[in-house]
Amino acid sequence: MDYNFNDVDGSKNWVKVKKIDYGWSCDEKYYIEDDKSKKYLLRVCTRDSYKQKQKEVEVIKKFNNLDFEMSRVIDFGYFNECRNVYMLLSWVEGSSLEEKVDSLPEVEQYELGVQAGRILKAIHSIPVDREDIALVNKIPKKLLQLQRYENSSLRIPNDEIAIDFIKNNIHMMCRLYPVYEHGDFHMGNLIYTPDRNIGVIDFNRWECGDRYEEFYKVQSFDIENSIAFSVGQIQGYFKGDPPIDFWKTQAVYVAHSSLYSIKWAEKFGQEQVYEMKKRCFQAFRDYDDFNLTIPKWYSQNKDKYRL
Repeated sequence: MDYNFNDVDGSKNWVKVKKIDYGWSCDEKYYIEDDKSKKYLLRVCTRDSYKQKQKEVEVIKKFNNLDFEMSRVIDFGYFNECRNVYMLLSWVEGSSLEEKVDSLPEVEQYELGVQAGRILKAIHSIPVDREDIALVNKIPKKLLQLQRYENSSLRIPNDEIAIDFIKNNIHMMCRLYPVYEHGDFHMGNLIYTPDRNIGVIDFNRWECGDRYEEFYKVQSFDIENSIAFSVGQIQGYFKGDPPIDFWKTQAVYVAHSSLYSIKWAEKFGQEQVYEMKKRCFQAFRDYDDFNLTIPKWYSQNKDKYRL
């Protein structure tokens, strides 16, 4: 869609506006460069998203008080003659870690994972405003998502193993005091910066919830790119091996997400459904059909990278 950016403050100085098609977000995203070579990320959404995006800005500003490289809020408001809402953020320079990590030595992959774990711990340490805590926990929503998968035509063979495991252990979810979550913390939303550090982007899936839920995307996405990074992230967050309670809880989140992600991916086409099924089969192998509490990729590598 063509937009009239004239009512965005500073837009008269923009010399480059390039649409970004990468990612799963419903927002439209644009790379912006001005006449002083300053770079920005512009997120665009519909007018009726104003209150939701206003809250997102408030939470991102809380994250922005932390000391690591990340997208920082610069401006927010209506534009395009009030038909749309925009959020202007700082641009995080570097390469997608997802695309870069394979070319790095394993020791550096691990160290970046440790750094990412510490960043996530800092995010979870932000004091939570009481009004941001959900009045109802997410377990009914999780069961409804599982039911949607069960009623779909996308089911995989022997999925009853995971379905029974989830239903028998659903009480492990949503038990911890809520924290602010990034909501989509994985390598696809992390930047490898020019100074060889981690930058964080795309906070638009933030929520207030169980800190352990934040980790299932290590299984979903990160292990296929780097076991070393994945081990490092967990050890960086917990300052060593996590408690067994974490693994017991994590297994339930992984089982649930592995199945529901197949149904969730349906709207993106058969290729994405296929990719999610592959990841699901990998989770079954890593957890030995959920007979294991700690996945093989961690238990077999947890001491491999420590310095």
